[in-house]
Amino acid sequence: MEFNSWVPSPTKFLSKQEAEKLLITAANRASHARARGKKVAIRDHFIIHLALASGLRVMEIAALNCGDLFLRNDIPSLLIKKGKGGKRRLVFINDSLKDHCRQYLKWKMQIGESVADERPLLLSSNTADHMTTRAIQKAFKRCAKLAGISHHYSIHCLRHTYACFLLKASRWNLRLVQKQLGHSRISTTQVYADIMMPDIKKALDRLYQ
Repeated sequence: MEFNSWVPSPTKFLSKQEAEKLLITAANRASHARARGKKVAIRDHFIIHLALASGLRVMEIAALNCGDLFLRNDIPSLLIKKGKGGKRRLVFINDSLKDHCRQYLKWKMQIGESVADERPLLLSSNTADHMTTRAIQKAFKRCAKLAGISHHYSIHCLRHTYACFLLKASRWNLRLVQKQLGHSRISTTQVYADIMMPDIKKALDRLYQ
């Protein structure tokens, strides 16, 4: 039997307050950029919201095409065509991200970017192709710095943050979180439960009483 040696310590994910501050900071920056006709901050805001509200790996974010968004279904979703291990999966998203996706696609059309199914969702200004994972990481760093988030964090912390929040919101439904994150083994998802279970603090507080 294999066991996971990796544990997502508190330094690997954001608190609710930090996540909210990051998103608000990115949104405010995008609003100012829109008034000045700038592009980068608007795209950065979308990246932050997408990562926080979907839990996608950075390589999955980079590979998204416009046609991978399914926004008209009862439960909107994103199609990951090639996740870790080459696996495909649907990742369901909430209405807030769905609305932002629609706004983002509309904005892309307004600035002359194609929203054809096979065109990149996140278009590089330099190559006119998909943004690289490095460029997406830089987008996170820009917003994190302005939000006062420690420079030790990488964009991958947003995946961990999503996993922790979803686990709690789903009332500890490990299978749901496993499917959303694309984990091949439930033991990988279990490590989030190990640090998020609601009874841990109560049990520790009762220790030796």
